[in-house]
Amino acid sequence: MASCALHDVAGFDEQMQRKGWVLFEGVLPESDLGPIREAVLATVEDCGRRQVESGATTAPDGTAHHSVGQYRALDEFLEKGWLDDMVSRYFDGAPYILHAFNPAGIAPAAKSYIQRIHRDVRTFGGDFHFMLNMLVMVDPFTLENGATHVLTGSHRSPSPPPDEVFWADADRLTGPAGSIVLFDSNLWHAAGTNHTDRTRTALTLSFSRAFVKQQMDYPRFLGVEYGEKVSPRMRQLLGYDAMVPLAYDEFYRPASGRLYKANQG
Repeated sequence: MASCALHDVAGFDEQMQRKGWVLFEGVLPESDLGPIREAVLATVEDCGRRQVESGATTAPDGTAHHSVGQYRALDEFLEKGWLDDMVSRYFDGAPYILHAFNPAGIAPAAKSYIQRIHRDVRTFGGDFHFMLNMLVMVDPFTLENGATHVLTGSHRSPSPPPDEVFWADADRLTGPAGSIVLFDSNLWHAAGTNHTDRTRTALTLSFSRAFVKQQMDYPRFLGVEYGEKVSPRMRQLLGYDAMVPLAYDEFYRPASGRLYKANQG
């Protein structure tokens, strides 16, 4: 599968426009992957328990959601800003925030909602770039262990493809561990089935322009003190610079103290 060089902006632009996705092989060093994999398995177990206890599901489905501020390896991954230049380019240099951070594991022969044909944004944005997905291959992605199916070019279609068309024509996102795929959130895709005896793990993230609602209100979820301890880049990424006021005393403030900063769009 053809990949894009890390700083090939022309190749990135062309592939995102034509295919709706771009593969960058072997981005993360091997030393980062072990701790990330352990964290993915831990958060999948924790969220699986929460899913069942809350009544949201009857059994864990291998997915985790909003695993921020809980696992050092995952927070360090965010802090390092992998492919930040490409993500920023997708948004035309406008400020962007973390929309969702949802690790996942596909266990052998397991079934999950992420294996259904779907896209990760409800509103079709057309040519306006307001959301971008990032898929991090914590384990190698192979045809045998459930590499993600993507219908190349379908980011230009507001309607879902017929099932038979998708399964017949979809490409597979394969690559070595540490590879990253960036794809337009309008792209129709589905996780594959794992036919091996080892769980395949991944990080699935989405980024959006700062004025788009996050799946989880990370500043409220993590708290004011957490935001005061992180770097300016992480404050921006987590949405601390694009918070919505809760009361008049948060709304009526001098410009320097406003929760939603003037440069957030």
